[in-house]
Amino acid sequence: MGTVHARSLDPLPMQGPELGVHADDIEVPDVEQETKQEVLENKDVIVQQVHIDGLGRTKEDYLTYEIADVFRAKNLIDVMKRAHKARQNLLRLGIFRQVEVVIDTSQGVDALPNGLDVTFQVTELRRMTGSYNTMVGNNEGSMVLGLKMPNVFGRAEKFTFQFSYGTKETSYGLSFFKPQPGNFERNFAVNLYKVTGQFPWSSLRETDRGVSTEFSFPLWKTNHTLKWEGVWRELGCLARTASFAVREESGHSLKSSLSHAMVIDTRNSTILPRRGALLKINQELAGYTGGDASFLKEDFELQFNRRLIWESVLSASLWGGCLLPIGEQPTSIADRFYLGGPTSVRGFSMYSMGPQSEGDYLGGEMYWAGGVHLYTPLPFRPGKGGFGDLFRTHFFLNAGNLCNLNYGDGPGAHLRKLAECIRWSYGVGIVMRLGNIARLELNYCIPMGVQSGDRICDGVQFGAGIRFL
Repeated sequence: MGTVHARSLDPLPMQGPELGVHADDIEVPDVEQETKQEVLENKDVIVQQVHIDGLGRTKEDYLTYEIADVFRAKNLIDVMKRAHKARQNLLRLGIFRQVEVVIDTSQGVDALPNGLDVTFQVTELRRMTGSYNTMVGNNEGSMVLGLKMPNVFGRAEKFTFQFSYGTKETSYGLSFFKPQPGNFERNFAVNLYKVTGQFPWSSLRETDRGVSTEFSFPLWKTNHTLKWEGVWRELGCLARTASFAVREESGHSLKSSLSHAMVIDTRNSTILPRRGALLKINQELAGYTGGDASFLKEDFELQFNRRLIWESVLSASLWGGCLLPIGEQPTSIADRFYLGGPTSVRGFSMYSMGPQSEGDYLGGEMYWAGGVHLYTPLPFRPGKGGFGDLFRTHFFLNAGNLCNLNYGDGPGAHLRKLAECIRWSYGVGIVMRLGNIARLELNYCIPMGVQSGDRICDGVQFGAGIRFL
């Protein structure tokens, strides 16, 4: 909660020889004494003033939205709760290194007997900060160097430059972030970036240079993001042995798309949840704002988590998506869905399921994947209450399928195609949680329903990432 300082509301009695009165000479009337809890809860107070000390480049009017609720407090307990909430709001802005709260009785000629003053003592971040860290993606790692300029114009704006060098991807980008006063979740961002990625399962190299703008806002219990993206894509072959189908996709293209994402997340953790649910829906429409890529792309993610006896957790997930071309131009290999690997359908190699040509996987235009997991504590509970709590044992059953659309057939034929020749796997493994950032899995997998051309990983499989089926 931070440090909250509160002085007594009742003045101390003045006694002693200095006043010419001895304590024994004072008659104290019999008064029924309230307990401390009753005083704190029942005594009405008025917050007369709220101060913010330590401001430099931050505009004070911007912070009034974050602390205004303190004035509505009715008693001391309420003042402390609302002051703590205001402190959290100030820290959430990302412009202060430290925020302390001092609650004191009001002073001055206008002070009321039950008046309080609340002071927030803040320490601003430096004008420029740097960082160096490592990131874990979906079965890949990267080194990240960052440069950040917080609170550029005094109202929680932020410029960020980031360079990332990874095992499969290298990128750098510049972004500007601006929140709405009084509603931090409602914000606007602009991004400039360049990303170069290698995709060995497709013998493909892709370089994206783009700009995007996005607007995020909450609505009831959901969070929404509206985004426009314009990207110049350059596709090339990663190896001389690349298939002809991949060589056909090589070259330059321009994509301009509008997208919308909706998220409902009640989970207690995004990495290894023990309760709650997640619903994520994404839509992307390309071609109507320019560019030579035209398609409609829909995908969703659904997850339920329920705690059982003996600290075990039952988790169920379902993914799905569809990519529909607009016009006569076929979809691009860069826009299709990919499936398989330790982060999706375990027991199969990374993105090595579905349509392929000469050993290069081309992705699919429709897919689904589902999984059921039972997470339990480690046998005999080694390291209980400490390091051992980062580990869980899990038993899993995964299934999924991936295919291309035959545009002459109807939706029923497409669904039947997805229901045929389902790939599935089962197994057991150990999960390690890396804080609330990522997780590692070491599994023993038994793949089933293997189709011609699929690459499998029968036996031990290692996975690292932030999004798992």
